[in-house]
Amino acid sequence: MSYQNALELNKGPQPGSKSPGRAGGTTTDKEPCPALLENQLSVDDFCKIQNAFEPSEPCQTICMSREEFMQRMTEIVGWGTKEEYGELFDKVDVAQDGFINWDKLTSFMLLALYEKDERAKATVVPQWKDLEFLPVKHKDTIQKVQAIAFTAALISLFERPAGAHEDEEATVTISWAELLSGYHKCCYTLEHNLHHGDWVRQVTYNASLDAIISSTTSSTNTVVLAWREKSRKHLKMTSFNVAEGIHAFDYHSQLNLIATAGINNKVCLWNPYVVSKPVGVLWGHSASVIAVQFFAARKQLFSFSKDKVLRLWDIQYQLSIQRIACSFPKSQDLRCLFHFDEAHGRLFISFNNQLALLAMKSEASTRVKSHKTAVTCVLYNSVLKQVISSDVGSTVSFWMIDTGQKIKQFTGCHGNAEISTMALDANETRLLTGSTDGTIKVWDFSGYCHHTLNVGREGVVDISQILVLKKTILVTGWERAITVFRLQNFNHFFIQPEKWKGGIEHRGDILCAAFLPPQTLVTGSYDGEIVLWNNSTEKAHYVLHPDYQRLLKSKSDTEPQKLLGAGRSRSPHPGPNQAALGAHSLETHTEGNDAVVGLHFLEARKTTAKTGGANLVSCGGSGYVRFWDTRKKQLLAEFLAHGGVGSIIMSTDKSNQYLATGDLDGQLKIWDIEEYCLNSSKSKITQAPTLIRSFRPHEDQTSSLEMCKLGGHLLIISSSADCSICVTDVCGASVWIFGQAKHWQTENWFSLPKRDTNLMKSEIQEESIREIPLLSKRESWLDLPEHSLLDKKNKDDTTFNVRSSEVINLGIKYKERNIFRKKTHNLYNGEVMQKSPASPKTYCYEGAFRSLSIGALKELLEVKKPAFLLDPETYFREKPEEACSQIPELPLLSETLKAVFDEKNLFPKEILDRERRAKQLCQETSSEVKIKRNKKQL
Repeated sequence: MSYQNALELNKGPQPGSKSPGRAGGTTTDKEPCPALLENQLSVDDFCKIQNAFEPSEPCQTICMSREEFMQRMTEIVGWGTKEEYGELFDKVDVAQDGFINWDKLTSFMLLALYEKDERAKATVVPQWKDLEFLPVKHKDTIQKVQAIAFTAALISLFERPAGAHEDEEATVTISWAELLSGYHKCCYTLEHNLHHGDWVRQVTYNASLDAIISSTTSSTNTVVLAWREKSRKHLKMTSFNVAEGIHAFDYHSQLNLIATAGINNKVCLWNPYVVSKPVGVLWGHSASVIAVQFFAARKQLFSFSKDKVLRLWDIQYQLSIQRIACSFPKSQDLRCLFHFDEAHGRLFISFNNQLALLAMKSEASTRVKSHKTAVTCVLYNSVLKQVISSDVGSTVSFWMIDTGQKIKQFTGCHGNAEISTMALDANETRLLTGSTDGTIKVWDFSGYCHHTLNVGREGVVDISQILVLKKTILVTGWERAITVFRLQNFNHFFIQPEKWKGGIEHRGDILCAAFLPPQTLVTGSYDGEIVLWNNSTEKAHYVLHPDYQRLLKSKSDTEPQKLLGAGRSRSPHPGPNQAALGAHSLETHTEGNDAVVGLHFLEARKTTAKTGGANLVSCGGSGYVRFWDTRKKQLLAEFLAHGGVGSIIMSTDKSNQYLATGDLDGQLKIWDIEEYCLNSSKSKITQAPTLIRSFRPHEDQTSSLEMCKLGGHLLIISSSADCSICVTDVCGASVWIFGQAKHWQTENWFSLPKRDTNLMKSEIQEESIREIPLLSKRESWLDLPEHSLLDKKNKDDTTFNVRSSEVINLGIKYKERNIFRKKTHNLYNGEVMQKSPASPKTYCYEGAFRSLSIGALKELLEVKKPAFLLDPETYFREKPEEACSQIPELPLLSETLKAVFDEKNLFPKEILDRERRAKQLCQETSSEVKIKRNKKQL
């Protein structure tokens, strides 16, 4: 790339113009990111900068320091701040020499433009998903279906016969002979014989040319264009001659080009008005080309050859920019047809009687990416205040929630297998990752794997959820039974699953689960059923469904009962057995529409046991959110949260005031459910709760949602298949992306929800109580941390030992947190002093120390001073120095040494004798060896 061309690519706004920018958030076309200074400099600006670096003599080189560069550039260029030129200087001076010259500046600019050009090329070349074969009912080769154009069509294309009665069959048979004879006045037939009886492989009518294009495999008149002038009845024709003929062709109306798939391995580009030779020839196939298709929007071309090679060509440069390798059928005799759906980026390819789909991946935009591949799960660690994310490339990343900075990253956690879900233990000191390779691994935050759970028994499974309880770990997602791992087996590295005592109660695969202390467990399945379990006995006792409910007394008792005022309008009562019930359900609903994808207990609702309100929320396949009362076994409410987008996911905050939902289009909605379904009702509620916010932070489907509280602000963290992780708040703050260049500060851009003042004060007080627990002796038992299932130390000596450096006390998770808050709240309310006229003046402060009351101090009684303060001389006066006795000097070593040390004095006699004999034996052996050697030489 030449320097002049580089500057042409780098043209920006005029000097002095300010490029639009924003503080941060999701990058869109309407709100671009702030432009860098080097991207705004024009050619004239670079000429001015070059003149500033030109020396007076050719052999000299002008160098500038940072201060000189900042000062001179602002004066010479005439726009831009000194800070911006200082940042440009720091980027150029990578070696930190303290100065730059014209060569360094141009090298930096060319390198930046080269990287920009490479990114632009990456967006031009599409990325494709795996080839997918679609189910078809064709038993023979798929042939092309063409439309027929008519001159007039009032009610129908062809008129009904005059003698036909209204009650007769509406089908009308039209013969080709009738069309040729002119019997039907609504259409006419035209023909030409320029192909001389050769087999016509393809024929089509093009509206922009107003011509019929046809092709054969003959070398003469290979492609024929025929059109009819208004004043004449016969067709006018023109033709191209292609050596060995062609299999197919396609026309690009904007470029006015015809592409031909040549039997001679070439793809030729023709101008319809120039028949002598092609305007371009695309070389690259090593076998006959059998199909071509234009990618009109990008001015590119697909071509497919008999050796199963699919290529993508750039028409402007006439180069092959991509070779798409897929598992195409291995048949020798192929009849291949193309259809490209540009609106959705889908290429349909027919191979004889098979139909395949090659879908394009979402475009690589300027949007910031948190991961290189699609993000599958996101968690929030409240102890470390970090966000943990995973992707399909088996990578786990750790981010700071308050700045968005990435701290560390674990790669290849499960080899190349996708991480489908994650979970944290009770103390939030262990991370569990579930993968499609059929294993769950237990990690600490230094990247050390402590256990491997063999979920799939050496098979590939789809793990949808990991539920960590006190004594067990429950895994769901790929079968109708619950997979369980028990505490007593965690003294080994490899852990095998055990049998769930309750057996199989679901008809479909279990997709999700939720737990409500002390022993209520619920599981949701693909067929829409929610089963209630006793976690202690591992036995199921009830089944909930949007259309029915049933009590599980025994395996044979599956009689469904109609929901109390909560069923959809259904035909006749369900059958008495499971098979009949399942069949009836499939007739009424589309498969997967009622799938339960998410379950959440509303643990913060303490009064629902008395009022009969909802304590369980579910969401799933049809975009509905449902509220259940598990105590009365009743569906209280359901509403359509996202219409027409399929399955949705959800998350709630710990106070159960807000509900966040996300769909397959990347849309998020936040609902206020604080006052929703608090009381029991005979009729089902269908009105949706208050919608607080609806926005679209992602370009692809939302894969995971998490809600957390940070400094009094309620944050929503979402991940998506578009490789991004976003964070925002409930009220409408900007959407920020983890991994963006500019880090954020949460206190500067998050705002609190507009809510009742009294409610906000109570929440702030509750938050401060949680952060500064002041407990009495009776309540000190609440300080004891709950032991994690994965940190428990077994008595067995075979326990897997953890290095001391890896065992880090990351915080305290309080037991029974809600009870703790309630007790401390009452404790503080009893201790806080209220201001009154009779009492001394007190001051009440807001914030973390507002529970402390500061008043006038009482006067202290006179305290008797101790004796050492009254008479310090008696205790602290210095004593007179006494004459110290002189220490006698030690005699010299030479005076006291009686004899010189030798080996005989240092070692016992036995050791010296043994050493002497060993030396003597060694000398004798060496002498014998010398004598034998001399004899051999003689």
